[in-house]
Amino acid sequence: MKKLRNTITIASLLLLTTLSSCEKLTEVNIDPNNASSTHPQALLTNVEWNVFNTWRGTSPLYTLKMILQTDGENANQIYNWQRGSFDQYNDLRNVTKMMEEASAIDEPTYLALGKFFRAYYFYNLTLTFGDIPYSEALQGESAGLYLPKYDEQKAVFVGILDELAEADELLQVNPDLIAGDIIYGGNASSWRKLINSFRLKVLMTLSSKTADADLNIVQQFAQIANNGILLESDADDGQLVYLDQQDNRYPEFNSSGYGSGMYMDSTFIRRLQDHQDPRLFAIASQTRLGREAGAALDDFTAYEGGDPIVPYALVNDKAIAGRLSKVHDRYTIDPTCEPMVLMGYAEQQFILAEAVVRGWIPGDAVTQYNAGVRAALNFYAKYAKNLGQYFSAERVDAYLRLPNVNLANATTTEQRIERIMMQKYLRSFHQGGYSAYFDHLRTGYPTMRKAANVRTAYRWMYPQKEYNQNTAQVDAAIQRQFNGNDAIQQETWWTK
Repeated sequence: MKKLRNTITIASLLLLTTLSSCEKLTEVNIDPNNASSTHPQALLTNVEWNVFNTWRGTSPLYTLKMILQTDGENANQIYNWQRGSFDQYNDLRNVTKMMEEASAIDEPTYLALGKFFRAYYFYNLTLTFGDIPYSEALQGESAGLYLPKYDEQKAVFVGILDELAEADELLQVNPDLIAGDIIYGGNASSWRKLINSFRLKVLMTLSSKTADADLNIVQQFAQIANNGILLESDADDGQLVYLDQQDNRYPEFNSSGYGSGMYMDSTFIRRLQDHQDPRLFAIASQTRLGREAGAALDDFTAYEGGDPIVPYALVNDKAIAGRLSKVHDRYTIDPTCEPMVLMGYAEQQFILAEAVVRGWIPGDAVTQYNAGVRAALNFYAKYAKNLGQYFSAERVDAYLRLPNVNLANATTTEQRIERIMMQKYLRSFHQGGYSAYFDHLRTGYPTMRKAANVRTAYRWMYPQKEYNQNTAQVDAAIQRQFNGNDAIQQETWWTK
């Protein structure tokens, strides 16, 4: 039985105020329009919306060599970004409030989801920066702690994995319907699948740390893969489905960001062409010359991108000549377009395939990989309206038989990992934020086209606000990690 705390309604507070006003009127200060507490379900919907929309926008697409600008140089396009943002801590404050309300009325299911959301945000933040405030973060209101220390990245990852394990355990022993849930309709079992799938992702992120006895990466991974409840098909995907309603539409709907200066990057176009990948028809539009020539929609030669490392004026000349593809207009004219997937079956299967290749778990890597590819292509069959014929079962089977797609044709571990990373990359257009870039940093695959004088960017610099407001703590973190040099080319613990 859940314990419900005794609460005083606003009406009761008003009555008490009236009765006691003659005694201590100045001590009563209740705003009836601003309740000090609420049920966590009232907070969950907004928390979920923010979590699943974390990576909306085009910035990751420049980094992943999927789009480019012809009217200027985007910093992400040329790997010259500077300071990152701590905005995700603002979203974490809402998660904290939801968890506080859940604790107050003994609602462990909301605590479980809160732990998952915390793990997700802190995972993003530590990959973005390195050491971050974690153990002392978000305690300004509760403990008056406004200048939190920066935890070492290893400790942050340990905390993330612990919170994910705790979230799974809480939902296992409290499988109650979760009111206010817009992702799984309150199904605790579905959330457990997502949480455990994400645990595998975090552990695979640490693939270079298998020798660290404190982490036991391989053992943890195998235990979850063999005994945990996981996503069983793409029907289990953790995704936010958009509605054609005010404030519920696809983030890029009517976006002005796809203006005249944005085109497809030749890096991405050529990879789709080299793999005869039908996703090209759902992601990019034909060039003007291709359309004027009456090319069929599935004519791979009717698509072309711009070189991301030449002067943008040259790429603009190519655009003027009608030889560049733009992003498919479905992203801006379809108010529901496609769901935003936080973690899906396709990605999970690619992770499991990599684990088999690395010898972490037994199994058939080809079977896992093929299931991932099928799920990734089926996503477009379901959501790329009027394009489903290009993703039929027969076409997918033919795709999997292609020499550079078929995993069985890869004979070495490196070749197999390269092929798996390519498929993770190809599924990441407007999905997954910077995940494919972090995979690139982790494995070297796929390669990212850079000018000869451009060094690899591993992270973002800390926000200026931290220098201004939490000076001592951020300075200590920078000194500890980088000998005082807060630069984007500095590697953090997880990649070393």
